[in-house]
Amino acid sequence: MTTIRTMCPVCGEVELLPGELSLELTALSGTGSYLFDCPSCGDSQRRPANHRVVSILLATGVGYEVIDDPDRITETEIARFTAALDSGDWIDQLLH
Repeated sequence: MTTIRTMCPVCGEVELLPGELSLELTALSGTGSYLFDCPSCGDSQRRPANHRVVSILLATGVGYEVIDDPDRITETEIARFTAALDSGDWIDQLLH
C-alpha cells in the first residue's frame, strides 16, 4: 500500500495513507494545499502543494476539491472547528 511522508511541526515526520489526506486545488493554477490530521498528535495541518506535490498526491489517489479562493473557510474546517468546541477541551488546545 502507498504511504505518503510529510511533516508535522509538533511530531516531525509522519506517514499517511492516501485516504488520510485531502487536496484543495486552486482553480487554474495547478497548485493548492493538502490537509491532514497528524496521526500522532491529532493536530489539523494545512501544507502548500506546488505542481510536483499535486502530481504526486493525485497519482497516489488522494481525493481533491477545486476551489476558487484559497483563503476561504471550507465546510471541513467548519466541521473540525465545531467538533473541537464540542470536545470540551478546546481551551487546552488553544493554550498549546
